[in-house]
Amino acid sequence: MIKEIKITQEWDKIFSLSDKVEHRKITFHNRYGITLVADLYKPKGSNNKLPALAVAGPFGAVKEQASGYYAMTLAERGFLTIAFDPSYTGESGGYPRYMASPDINTEDFQAAVDYLSISDEVDSEKIGIIGICGWGGLALNAASIDTRIKVTITSTMYDMARVNAKGYFDLEDSEAARYNKKVNLNKQRSIDYKAGTYMLAGGVVDPLPKDAPYFVADYYDYYKTKRGYHPRSLNSNGGWATIGCMSFMNQPILSYSNEIRSAVLMIHGDKAHSCYFSKDAYANMLKDNPYKDNKELLLIHGAVHTDLYDGGKNNYIPFDKIESFLKQHLK
Repeated sequence: MIKEIKITQEWDKIFSLSDKVEHRKITFHNRYGITLVADLYKPKGSNNKLPALAVAGPFGAVKEQASGYYAMTLAERGFLTIAFDPSYTGESGGYPRYMASPDINTEDFQAAVDYLSISDEVDSEKIGIIGICGWGGLALNAASIDTRIKVTITSTMYDMARVNAKGYFDLEDSEAARYNKKVNLNKQRSIDYKAGTYMLAGGVVDPLPKDAPYFVADYYDYYKTKRGYHPRSLNSNGGWATIGCMSFMNQPILSYSNEIRSAVLMIHGDKAHSCYFSKDAYANMLKDNPYKDNKELLLIHGAVHTDLYDGGKNNYIPFDKIESFLKQHLK
């Protein structure tokens, strides 16, 4: 657990730096005074004001993993991008470590937009956000409140409020199940307070049990192997604080998604265990929303959840579609 920000200047991503982009570290702050650390990518040699994107996720990952890969790839395609570590994680500030919040994490996206909106390198009328995994739901939540966001893209989205309150596949959707979960979490709060520290829940299970569900094996293949492991990643190591995601349980984050007027592209693998999150969130976003024509749901045939982190073996991430959607609506 750290209190001071330590920024690593050397390249330590799980992907190689493209020779088509310029890269530097930046910092910005959110309205709670937490300093966020990000990697900024821009097309090499560009001197014009550019359309810009803020990228975050997956939930429990760091910018050296999937978000950075998305950001760098889209910078190759003409965008200025920042991939940031959320509050309490990675190189960003916030203490105690490894906590999550539907409010603060939505604010993290808005703080990134704050930074981009006043940058001399950015066309402030052309700002979008990309949320991967649990940050997909938070991106939709940010788009529901921040009218500066012109385009939102979600990839392999999780609704963190839903999964915390109802469990995977809604199998714990009962008052009794939620009560038992809350009893255990509040017991842990007392233990942590007495100890003066916060127990970690553990990241992705290691070693992988032979009978692990396929989506657990999917996560293991990314976070625990050289494909995606990073020493600062929560999921690759000790995980969130046990009580870290508690506040998601009774604070739905997508209550006003059907009031989003700006463009939204939701992308999900049709073989992903999490696909129901995007399907349901997309349907709810369209319900009674007069601004339907700029909303799309794109299902990628054959892709599982983590295939959209790095493309997987079949290059599943539809960067051509993402680029064309951004160029169509960032204007």
